[in-house]
Formats: sequence, structure tokens, C-alpha cells
Amino acid sequence: MRAIVYEKFQGPITLQNVDDPTPKNHGVVVQLTATGLCRSDWHGWMGHDPDIDLPHVPGHELAGIVSAVGKDVKNFAVGDRVTVPFVCGCGTCPQCHSGNHQVCDHQTQPGFTHWGSFAEYVALDHADINLVKLPDAISDVAAAILGCRFVTSFRAVVDQGKVEGGQFVAVHGCGGVGLSAIMIANALGAQVIAVDINDESLKMASDLGAMATINAASSKDVVGQVREFTQGGAHVSLDALGSQATCFNSIANLRKRGKHVQVGLMTGDHQHPRVPMDKVLANELEIIGSHGMQAFRYEALLQMIQEGKLQPEKLVERTISLEDICHELPLMDSFKNRGVLVVDTFN
Repeated sequence: MRAIVYEKFQGPITLQNVDDPTPKNHGVVVQLTATGLCRSDWHGWMGHDPDIDLPHVPGHELAGIVSAVGKDVKNFAVGDRVTVPFVCGCGTCPQCHSGNHQVCDHQTQPGFTHWGSFAEYVALDHADINLVKLPDAISDVAAAILGCRFVTSFRAVVDQGKVEGGQFVAVHGCGGVGLSAIMIANALGAQVIAVDINDESLKMASDLGAMATINAASSKDVVGQVREFTQGGAHVSLDALGSQATCFNSIANLRKRGKHVQVGLMTGDHQHPRVPMDKVLANELEIIGSHGMQAFRYEALLQMIQEGKLQPEKLVERTISLEDICHELPLMDSFKNRGVLVVDTFN
């Protein structure tokens, strides 16, 4: 099969012919019809993820058609249209037994723990636990961006943040995760304030329902502006980027008893950020992490999409070919794209 491969971190990214995958007894092989390009793929290429063994095929947001099935798989068959969350559970550990597959003790992640979806085919483990059948009404391109950014934001806003109509929600960082969170919070009836350093991204945030925007590059007081817009602070605030500044501001701009949800990956020098713990204590703030989403929670998400309450395809800036990844992946940290890039051409 054709696949995108890198053989050293921060090294050349090339399109190669590699061996086709085969399914494990509990797994499947999926023929890709679409796959999203995400900043997490850039983190992997940079060497920020200890799970990656070289040479490596990245890619973790996907939609496709089951092409081969392991002998122990009961719920899926060749020809099924499917997607999958980027965190796949084992189904047997204490976390999975409690329904929290997104923090499985033995989790696998396509594009990280094993070869991923920047290829014509991808193998996925524990199919009966992790695969999600796609309704005909949802396109491959829309489904492809659900696996990481959109489901991560859905869990962060709905399950972790417990956002309700009428609440003020601040979103720091308007990349794919942040824009997804803005759309979801707006659909729930929240009043959203978007923060970013790119005016084009802020324009898109407004188009997706943000009531107010703040350019952090030109603002002298992001926290003060959020507090002004929200009449005292956000009920829920998300760091959708993952930096010292966005994490601090997201916590500091909360009203009393507000919730900060950390969604953006904290890597390198940003792993241990400065936290306004005095405010956390005095104002009884909550600091919550959010990491992916379980496959069984897709039902609620897919229903909102089919009802027209959520339109993930609006996040797509353009579609590209598999070969285009060689050029686009190293640029993911430059934040030049206004929306999401999705591969829909594999040959």
C-alpha cells in the first residue's frame, strides 16, 4: 500500500510503498476514505510522543470501509463504514470496565502506538469496543475530523465542562480543537468568547457562533477582557492550544467556582505551566483534564450532527491528497491554516 513514512524525528516525510496490514483476531483492517491532518501528528513527528517507534506511519483521525475482519470480531463486517476515536481501549482493564476507555491502561492509538491512517489501509485493535458505524447522512470528510479534535472537544465541553445554555464559555486557541469547542458550546446555548492570535481564525470563530473575540497578540489584558465580556468571568474555560500563557489565562479568567478544562497538549517547556493556585483556592475553581472520548459516546454526537445542531464539515478549510501531507505536516505548528485539512485522495 501507499503510505506516508518518516524514519527519524523531524526528518524527511515521504510517500512510500509498504506492506499491507493484517488484522489481529480482535481487530479489523480499514480502507481509508478520508483522514484529517492534526497538530498531534506534528507533535509525533517532532518526537514529543514516547510511544512512537521508527520508521513510522502517522495519522489518527479517520473514516473508511472495513476490508478485513479478525476471527473474534462479532459486531462488524467487511463493507461497514466506520470511524474510531483516536484512543482505543482494551476492554478489559479497570478503566474500560468503568466505561472510561479514553484513559485505558493499555490503550492503543493509531498513528502513535502503531502505524496510522496516512495510508491506504490501517489496522485497528479491539474492534468491537472501539469502532463506530457511520450513518449514511454523514460524509467521509466530516467523519474523518471527528476522531480527535471534534470528539475531544465534545467530551471537554459536554462531559467534562458540563456546559449549559446561558453560561459564558471562554475558548483559548482557535485551531481545530478550539473551533470545534466553539461550535459545540454554541449549539448547547452557551455564550462563547474566542481567544487567538490570528484574525482569520477569530473571524471563523465568529462565523461558528462566538459572541466576542479577543486577539491575544494585540490585547494588553486578555483575562480582563474576558471578565468584562462575561460580567465577572467565564463559567467554563478551555485551553484548546496547550501553552503556558493559554493555560494560565484560561484559569485566571474564571468566575468563582468556574471550571478550567485542559484540552490542548502540554509538551516541551509547557509541560509544567505556572498556575494561579491562589485563585484556584480562594474561588474554589476546578481544573479538569480531557483526553479523547469513548466510542459509545459517539451516539449522542452523531445524533446532534444528523439533527443539524453540529456541522463539523464547516471546519474543513480544504481537502488534500495523501502525498500533500509530506509538505503540510511540518507546517502544522505555524498555524497558517484557518480550518482543518482533510485527505480524501489516496491514489
